[in-house]
Parts: sequence; structure tokens; C-alpha cells
Amino acid sequence: MTDTAETSLHRSMETLSLPTPDTFSAFPFLPYEIQLELMRHLYENIEGRRVTIVESPTGTGKTLSLLCASLTWLRDEQERVRRGKVAPSDRNSELDWVSAQTLERKRRELEAEEIEYAERLAQARRKEAALRKAARARVHKRPRVGVDSTRLERDLTFDDEQFLPDDIAGEADSANNLSPEVRTLMEKLNKTRKPAFADSTDNGPEPTCTKIYYASRTHSQLSQVLHELEKLKITLSPASVVAVNGGSNQRTQSGTGSTAKRRISLEEDDEGDVRSIEEPKVDARVVSLGSRKQLCINDKLKSKAGDLDEACRQLLSEKGGRRCPHLPPMDDEVRMLDFRDQILATPKDIESLVVVGQESHTCPYFGSRRAIAQAQLVLLPYNLLLQKTAREALGIDLTDQVVVIDEAHNLISTLLALSTTTLSYRTLSTSLNQLNVYFTKFKNRLNAQHSIHLKRLIGLLSSLVKYAKEWRDERIASRTDASSKSPTTEVITSGELLRRLGRKVEGVNLLEVERYLRDSKIARKISGYCVQTMEKAAGQDPKKLAKLSRMSATTPPLHVVENFIVSLTSANDDGRVTFSLVDQQVELKYQHLNPETHFQEVADTARAVVLAGGTMSPISDVKNQLFMTLPPERLTTFSCGHIIPPTNLQTLVLKKGPRGGDLQFKYDKRDDSGLISELGQGLVNFANIIPGGMVVFVPSYSFLHLIVKHWQEHGVWDRLKAKKKLFMEPQESSDVDAVLRDYTAEITCASQILPAPGQAKKGGSLLFAVVGAKLSEGLNFTDDLARAVIIVGLPFANLASAELRERMSYVNRLEQKRGKGVAKGPGIKDAGTELYENMCMNAVNQSIGRAVRHRGDWAALVLVDARYASPRIRGKLPKWIGKDLTVAETFGEAVKEMGRFYREKRSQP
Repeated sequence: MTDTAETSLHRSMETLSLPTPDTFSAFPFLPYEIQLELMRHLYENIEGRRVTIVESPTGTGKTLSLLCASLTWLRDEQERVRRGKVAPSDRNSELDWVSAQTLERKRRELEAEEIEYAERLAQARRKEAALRKAARARVHKRPRVGVDSTRLERDLTFDDEQFLPDDIAGEADSANNLSPEVRTLMEKLNKTRKPAFADSTDNGPEPTCTKIYYASRTHSQLSQVLHELEKLKITLSPASVVAVNGGSNQRTQSGTGSTAKRRISLEEDDEGDVRSIEEPKVDARVVSLGSRKQLCINDKLKSKAGDLDEACRQLLSEKGGRRCPHLPPMDDEVRMLDFRDQILATPKDIESLVVVGQESHTCPYFGSRRAIAQAQLVLLPYNLLLQKTAREALGIDLTDQVVVIDEAHNLISTLLALSTTTLSYRTLSTSLNQLNVYFTKFKNRLNAQHSIHLKRLIGLLSSLVKYAKEWRDERIASRTDASSKSPTTEVITSGELLRRLGRKVEGVNLLEVERYLRDSKIARKISGYCVQTMEKAAGQDPKKLAKLSRMSATTPPLHVVENFIVSLTSANDDGRVTFSLVDQQVELKYQHLNPETHFQEVADTARAVVLAGGTMSPISDVKNQLFMTLPPERLTTFSCGHIIPPTNLQTLVLKKGPRGGDLQFKYDKRDDSGLISELGQGLVNFANIIPGGMVVFVPSYSFLHLIVKHWQEHGVWDRLKAKKKLFMEPQESSDVDAVLRDYTAEITCASQILPAPGQAKKGGSLLFAVVGAKLSEGLNFTDDLARAVIIVGLPFANLASAELRERMSYVNRLEQKRGKGVAKGPGIKDAGTELYENMCMNAVNQSIGRAVRHRGDWAALVLVDARYASPRIRGKLPKWIGKDLTVAETFGEAVKEMGRFYREKRSQP
């Protein structure tokens, strides 16, 4: 046996456990120690199949570290899989030349597969470049898709047969008297015949690979992830280098390291010369996922009123000329595979996918879905990952995959929001009317099964409408009766609601109703039929068409009712139904209380889950609400420091005002004239010291308007204006950009005026913002934009809120049920109070993170409220802030500390 064969066999018999690397060569520059610690922690926890909560302050390269560590593990995992595939089947048998030949053959087969796929992606890159060149040549022409508008109009016109409900399980088979064995055989046959772009998650046994699902809140944030990805130096296709010269392919061997160079000629330039372009430093198959609304390129379809998803599904089931022109024919699998390879050839965001789809005349929605199986990195927004129905629709299987959730400080609120449904009386009654119209129209064409289910659904909605009307009438009457004490809001369990609807409804199995709604797709059918009916009635009347367009922009009524019914199927104690009187109309709301129920499947199924955020504190809150049932040994946490030196951050707690008054902005004292005056005078004094920009966060818009009015009446506002240009966060989102632009321009102008030696820069701006509003997340107040962030008070939520009280009551009940208390801070009496404080401090921590955005940045953080000095509150601040926090007992002490800090910064070069 040769030395090479013996070495290979020895390696295949080595342990397949992956050791945590000391360095990460894919990182684009020399990492800081905290970045190395973070990447090692991530790598170790992915390999160890754990769930980890990671806190990494903004400005420390969090996203880059997440990508580098996870992709490095994925590269090593692929190598481990290859070693496992070529390992001898019997490791205890004597190794002879036959075994050596077998292993060598397996290696050649794997290498050939990898080279073949690399060549396919290279060809896809050439095709993409050619398409872009052709697109530039016809920049003034609208691309044709080979169909005329008349045919498109015909494509979008459906006959009544399209609105009949889909077959439900067991219905068609029982009608045809088929045996279970025959039904099973037919199901297998149907699965193998489904095209890649069918509206189903089952596309046959297509090969897949281990992948990383990277989720964030918005597509703009995911676009930033792609920007960070481009900085890495790593290849996940370790088989080969493909060189393409003059149309002939030549294979050259490369190693598996991240420094392998790959060059490929893509196209001729404008002078006719062949230009050779080095491929991206990151060689990974990436796909971005989005909804139909974001990815649809059928302009005619998008211009039609009604549900785009349902209209797309209808076109999908058509044949020939009635089919969507951007979908390949049913028997044209090659076109979709080519488009899939084009998507995976280079990383693309949602906007790029749309452009590529338009250039290729192929649907990017179904193309991106088809790319999931072969992708190594899947980028998707929160809702597509967290909702089981969305995962099933996209064909996402998290089994043994890696899930990374960035900006995870919003995870709990997102989970609760996705599971909460609001149903107005108007929507409810409209749904019942549409259901009755539909049933009257189609009742003679429905089989017995559908008739039974629809009658049951009509009975359920009728009872709900009747009870909601009675509840409303009782509350309205109580307003005119001084002796009546009927509240305008009532909270009950879903079980209690069903009991109030009567015996007939109480006996209905909501799980069966939910299953019928899902299998028959009846909500979509009724919505589509009603839209078509209204279109016919509208004709060419512009007013009716405008009204129809507005209606089509909202969620169809029966879809909302369906979501409400599905919510009622949750465990009785996991949610509450609230009846409220809003503008003389009833509003029903199902509020989900347990975020763990919808995240548990993700945590249990995935190989590893990473929850990462710039500020995850208090981390105990995430543990208590999401992972109480997770084995303790599978849950880890990591909180790294900031990359800035400690001297670049001054953190103060201010307990007293300039006149010596206590600073405690409790809710019942917020309108105290003396307290507001102390705050105003303190900000005037700080404006004398702080250069550049000041950002002052207050608990609410109402408090902001209160203090501004008071200061304007007592001259404080004018004194502040004499120091800095004043700005206020607008309540309308459309006005935010203009305010930020003016704020930035004022600071930039002031920074260009050089001060006298040893003197502070004059001028600048002061921006008042609201904790938890538009300016408290996702914005970077870098350098002079925020040389100080001041937090006024603690923004506790309104305890009068019925929803908040229910959440607090729920966690208290859960604590008692489990027989042990959740992790508490010092002095906390119950889990509800802990939750209440954690919600407040999570909002504070997000606002604090707006300043200090890079290693050379510096700023002061001032917490204006004596309660921040308590150990309980201090313990909920991020570690990189809390460890060096200074409590100023007097205002003079605070001014002295801040003066020293800014003098030191002015003296630095």
C-alpha cells in the first residue's frame, strides 16, 4: 500500500468530531480578541448542537463574526461528510489493495460531482453576465415575454369551477371506493410527477445539503448581511478550480482552504476583448427568500384586484396559453433548474432576484424556492422562519440545520405578534355575508362533505356575530345607565368564549374546522369569487374600481376569520380573547401569551440555534420566556465587551437635579412642575459641556409634549435653543428622514468650525426622541452625531393595559404550575414583576446602543433617574455598560465627571 493511500485511510479512521479552531482565516482582517472569542463560542456551540444567546454590541462586527464562524463550521462539516463517505465500511478488517482502490474510486466520484456542479454554476455566471449585457443594450425597451395583453386578460379570468373547494383528505378516495394500498401508490406516483415550481413543498427526493438559515427582521437588514458576506475569504466548493478560456474548459486541482484563487472569463467587454474576472472571495451558494408580492414579475397579475397569492395559484394550475408566461411549461424542468443555478451562482438580494427574473423571463419566487435544497446559506425574514405554515409552504425543513437569528432582541415580541389576531365586528359580519353568498351559489355543486363543513362554519360565524352584537349593545346601554358597571373591555379564555356561543358551537371540534379550512383552501376560494363578482359589477366605473382597489389592498375578511379560528385551537391557557368597544363597534382580539409554543419546534428540530443581538439584556428574560422546557445543558449564553477602550465611554447615573431635587420620573410624578424644571436646567448645563450632537430619549410622546410645553412657558426652551439647534422625533414615519437629515446637516456644519485651542466646539444639535419609537432602533448616531445619549426615566409600559396584565398573570401562573420560580433579580416578588421590568430595560438598552458605533468612537451615557442606581436595575444593563457605571450623588459630581471626560477627548489628537 502506498504512503498516500495509508495516510488517507488513517485520516478516515480518525474521530469525526470538529475541534474549535484557534483562528479564522476567512475573516477579512486581523480580528479583535472579543471577535475571536465570539467566533470560537459560535463554532463550538454549533458543533455541540446547542442553543446559544449571544450579546455583541453594535460596532463590534457582530454580523461578520456570525457569518464567519457559521460558514467556517459549514466548510469543515462538508469535509467531515466527505471523510465519512470515503471511510471503510468495516474499520476492523484488514486493509488491502481492494479497500484502497474502493476508497480511491469514491474520492474520484465525489470530486467529479463537485467539479460538475462548479462548472454548472460557472456557466450560470456566464449566462447572467450575457443577460445583463443584453439588458444594457435594450435599456430603453420594455422586455417582451412573448404574449399579448389579450391573452393575459384571458389568463386572469377564471370560471366558476376554479372557486370550488379543494378535495379534503379521504373525500375523493372514499367516493371512488379506492383501497388504502391503491391510494398510497397513487400518492407516491403524484409526488414524482410534480414540477419544481408546483405550489407544494414536496418536489421529490431532491438532494439537499447542510445549510445555515440566517434570519433578520427586514429585507434591508438582510441586504446588509450580503454586504458583510462579500468581505469574507472562504470557499464552500472545495473540489476544484474551473478555468474557462476561449470557450474550452480546463480543470485544475485546488485545495480546500479559504485562499484558493479561482478565475473565470465571463464575457467580452465593449472593445471585444475577453475580460477575466476573479470570482468572489466568498464561494457559497446563497439564496434570499421573499413573498410573492416582493418577487412577482407578472405586472398584469399584480395590477389586478384581489389576493395575489390566490391569483398566482390559479395561473399555476392552468395549461398552455392560460399559464403565467413567466412559469416554464409543466414538462420543462431544465429551464427551472438552469434558473436555480443562476440564482445560486452569485449571492443576490430580493431586488437582484427580481432583476434576474425579469432578464430570464422566469419567476424568481418559484426559482428561489427551488434553490433552497442546494443552497448553503438561506437568508429570510423573521416571519418566514418562525411561522410553521410559512416554512411548510416554502419547503423548509430545519432538521439538523443551523439557524441564526440576528437582531434577536425583537424575537419574543415578534413571536407574540405573529400569533395575535384582531378581528373587527365589520370584518366578521362581512365574512359571514360572503360565506352565505358563496354557499347559495355553489350548494348544488358541493358534495356532502363540503356542505356539512360549510354549514358548520356558517353556524360558528353566525353565533359569533350574534354574541358580539349582544355584547356591544349591553356595553352601549350601560353608558347611559349610571348604575351599570359593565366594563368596555372584557378578557376571557377561548374555552369560555365557545361556551358563551351556545351548546351547538361548544360541541364543534375547532381542530376539524381548522383542518378543513387548511385543506379545502375555502377562504381563498370565497375571496377570489367575491373579488371576481365585484369586478364584474364594477365594470368600467372609476369610483367602483377605486373602491375595489382599496379593498384588495387589505387582507380578505375570511382570511382574518380563519386566523382567528386557528388561534382558538391553541391551548386554553396559552392565550386570551379580548372584547373591546372601539368607536361603538366590537373588536375581538386573540392575544397569544406563550412565545415558547411557536419557537419550541425550531429549537428542538434544528441542529443549533443562535440568537444574536447588539443588546440582549436582560438575557434572563429570553431564557424564561423561550427556553424553560429546553434541557439546561443545551442552552448557553455569551456576552462580549465592546471593542472600544474603557476610556471612550463615560456612563453616569444622575440622581439629583441642579437645585438638589430628586430625579425620579415615576408615572404619577411626571407632570410635577419642579421635576420638569430640574430636568430642563440639567440639560441646559449639559449642553454647555457636550460637543456635537446630544440625543435625549424620553419615555413617551405625551411626556415629550408635556415637558416642551412647560419649558416654552418658563424660558427653558429658549435657553436650550441658545446652546444647540433643537429637533424632535416626529410621530409620522414619513417625516423621520427629513428630521434626521436636518439634524445631521446642523452638526456637520458646526463641526467644520474650528474652536480655539483648549476650547470645546460650539453649536451642534439636540435631538429629543422616544424610547421604543422610530429612532431607538436601527439607527447609527456615529461620532459627532451623538457625543452623549441621555435616557430620562424608565419607560415602563402602562399597567392599565389589559394585554399587559394578562401577560403578567400568565407568567405568574406558569411559575406556580412549574412549582419553581424563574430566575429573579434581587427584591423581585414574582415572575410578572420581573417580566414588567425586563420589558422596560430591554427598550432602554436598545436606545443606549444608538451611540458608540466603531472602535474610535466615544460618547457619554447619562441615565437620568435615581432608580438606575439600584442593583436590580443595574443588573439588567449590558455588561459592557454596567461594569464601569458611575453613580453621581449630586449634580455637581456629574458635571465634574463629564467635564473631565470631554476635556480628555479634546486633548487627544
